Amino acid sequence: MLDLMPSLNEWRPAVSGQQCAVATIVSASGSVPRPPGTSMVVSDSGEVLGSLSGGCVEGAVVGAALEAMRDGGSRLETFGYSAEDAFAAGLTCGGELEVHIQPLGSRSGALQLEALRGFPAGADGALALIRRVDADGGGGIVVPDPAAFSAAHSAELAALLGLHVRHDASAMLAAAAQLEPLLRGGHTGLVRLAPADGCAGRVFGMGVPDAVAPVATLPHAEPVTLLVESRLPPARMLVFGANDFGAALLPAAKLLGYRVTLCDARPAFAAQQRFSVADEVVTDWPHCYLAAEAAAGRVDGRSVVCVLTHDPKFDVPLLRTALGLELAYVGAMGSRRSHRQRVDSLLEAGVVPERLARLHSPIGLDLGAVTPAEVAVSITAELIAARNQRAGGTPAAGCAPLKDGSGPIHRSAGRSTAAKHKEAGHKEAGHEEAKHKEAGHSETAHQEIAWT
Repeated sequence: MLDLMPSLNEWRPAVSGQQCAVATIVSASGSVPRPPGTSMVVSDSGEVLGSLSGGCVEGAVVGAALEAMRDGGSRLETFGYSAEDAFAAGLTCGGELEVHIQPLGSRSGALQLEALRGFPAGADGALALIRRVDADGGGGIVVPDPAAFSAAHSAELAALLGLHVRHDASAMLAAAAQLEPLLRGGHTGLVRLAPADGCAGRVFGMGVPDAVAPVATLPHAEPVTLLVESRLPPARMLVFGANDFGAALLPAAKLLGYRVTLCDARPAFAAQQRFSVADEVVTDWPHCYLAAEAAAGRVDGRSVVCVLTHDPKFDVPLLRTALGLELAYVGAMGSRRSHRQRVDSLLEAGVVPERLARLHSPIGLDLGAVTPAEVAVSITAELIAARNQRAGGTPAAGCAPLKDGSGPIHRSAGRSTAAKHKEAGHKEAGHEEAKHKEAGHSETAHQEIAWT
């Protein structure tokens, strides 16, 4: 729903006050086009904003949404593949979706369209939405700063759960223990809170392992189910090198959603108009700039560093600094010969082999890339593989062409926050290997997170 909220301010049915319903994927299994949290808004005149499956089930969802607006009740619809009924709405890819359909503002306590239209997004784009998707509730709250949100002390959240912040402090603390990992991690997931005589709550979410949480005893006969969607500020990519390769990488990185900084020590090179696509252009010595950004807390475990300068006087001090930080990815351009020389220099500078094994050098997947645009694709392909825990390069490592693979195309999106902050699947390299070989890759087990 977060992706659609900005469009509601200009969507004609919402602006004109038409009755609307929202349909949201709350569970997905097998091969499905879109993940949980994906939403579609339907007006009472049948106009649609958004898409759930690219066309497979939209018609049936629109029909169910119109029925929900007529009777005022929410519902849960399941869509899968049916070989027996050729005319049934379903997913030809073989997966299964559960779709929660809810009228907006049609009854007391319902999610209000105006609240979604006027959401107070954070200045950095951070935003979260917590919605009731169980049979007994349909409201929701917008959270403009999910990283700092204190669930245990939120009167809005307490009202959504039918609790009181002070009188039900233990239940609020238990609910916070389940909600805050999703909110602060920028994840989407379901949280189930037990009724007064129920069992422990459980979190099901992208990026958060299934975990039994403290019991949040609630004044309901059935468990309360919350859908949490959280978005953090964009992760940063720091590109070092004002050259043709840097110019090609900037727009490619923007497509992946990074906030991109270009840094080069040479003012005449950094000032070129072709680098204006970057969110910011900095003239500074690369290692000094990175160290200052790290000290100020402006890089973190989601940040990416791409070293394209291909000059030892810049590369070695910069990589020494970068490999001392907990970053999502550090890559450096150069031939295998220059990589070996770079490794020797880094070892002499005191970088330990275990840290060197985290370096992607030569940078990118082996796609046969030659031109700057092709190299940009190679780098971004390796970035996607790294952040999705697919180690790169060979069919055995999981980055073979799709036509040569087997099993589901879409793996579970869930993995732990710690795993997101680590490099995907690198071997420990010995001292000699670190000096004379490119760091190898090994496949790591991909953590499956269950949705129900």
